[in-house]
Amino acid sequence: MQLLTLVVATLLALAPLYADEPAPKSLWDNSRPLPAAANIPELKNVRFEVIKKWDQPRDGYTFLHGVGLCWHKGKLYASFGHNKGKENTVGEEAQYRVSSDDGKTWSDLQLIDAGDEENLAVSHGVFLSHQGQLWAFQGAYYNHMQKIHTRAYSLDEKTGTWKKHGTIIENGFWPMNQPVRLQNGNWIMPGLTGGPYAGDRLFPAAVAISHGDDLTKWDYVQIPAAKDITRMWGECALWLDGQRVFNLARYGGGTQALLAISEDQGQTWSPSRVSNLPMAPSKPVTGVLSNGQRYLVSNSAQGIGGRRSPLTIAVSRPGENVFSKIYVIRRSLHPDQPGESAKRLSLSYPCALEHNGKLYVGYSNNGGRRANLNSAELAVIPLAELTAD
Repeated sequence: MQLLTLVVATLLALAPLYADEPAPKSLWDNSRPLPAAANIPELKNVRFEVIKKWDQPRDGYTFLHGVGLCWHKGKLYASFGHNKGKENTVGEEAQYRVSSDDGKTWSDLQLIDAGDEENLAVSHGVFLSHQGQLWAFQGAYYNHMQKIHTRAYSLDEKTGTWKKHGTIIENGFWPMNQPVRLQNGNWIMPGLTGGPYAGDRLFPAAVAISHGDDLTKWDYVQIPAAKDITRMWGECALWLDGQRVFNLARYGGGTQALLAISEDQGQTWSPSRVSNLPMAPSKPVTGVLSNGQRYLVSNSAQGIGGRRSPLTIAVSRPGENVFSKIYVIRRSLHPDQPGESAKRLSLSYPCALEHNGKLYVGYSNNGGRRANLNSAELAVIPLAELTAD
């Protein structure tokens, strides 16, 4: 009896501890086991193109990262951060190329901004085509990732130059995926609350919300992290479901996606919490297809750990907010196709947009080199391939 009493007392004492351990948020349909990478089916009929080949011996550029895509007046624009020096140094430039033939061929490198102030770097960002105007929102910083902020630009198509609108978002905000229109007419843009690299630190996800169609005025909204999240590099993406906004972010202390939800069009948020969906630590991209399916492009598979390969896309059934089917867009070895191929490489930092019945996915490919010595590549996926029964 004394032993039983002791066991009961111990369990009662531990109960609050277990109650404080949150269950994973549902992003994957638990009725369907998530397969290992080798068992995920590969998409058929995908067209691959190279936006910018890594070619440091000829052009001097080492770092390339953060592809952004946009269709504007029948042309496909692709931007990225480019640097002849090391990543996150003042040599970073925001560059872009343009394709007039559906991504098959590309213009010469063109410049959005290289930073016109002392120790200012302008790097990768996102596009938005709105009311006949092409906008660019670029992450920027001083020195080595200090005073991170977002700058806005609009393209003068007559001269081919970009009008500088200056700093539009501060608080360490770096845009990660293109803005999406809310029901109330504002735009919402997912991003990172960044800061100097310092190992095990918490850099939360965030969003910026426009003042209607004035794309030079934005409010910064930080998304809180759950108490058990102590390490995070909150690069994030989002999708809308009426007034609800789902934010999916990169973890730093584990290899699962983090999920936060807003019920009021991004003004307030539940904390970012660990989900039941494995995802390598990298920038994700999510959205809603025209048929109502939600999608996530990332590196997700059972037991994938931190590997940034293969590049995968998870999809939901139309109207549902959990993913129930996953496909491989491409694997590391990619023989007889455009783009770099190796036994082991990183396919990361995807962006995506739908156009004319296809999903265009831009991504970085490090070709098996160290760090972010990347090519910028493109996968064009027919929507008919993305079924979720």
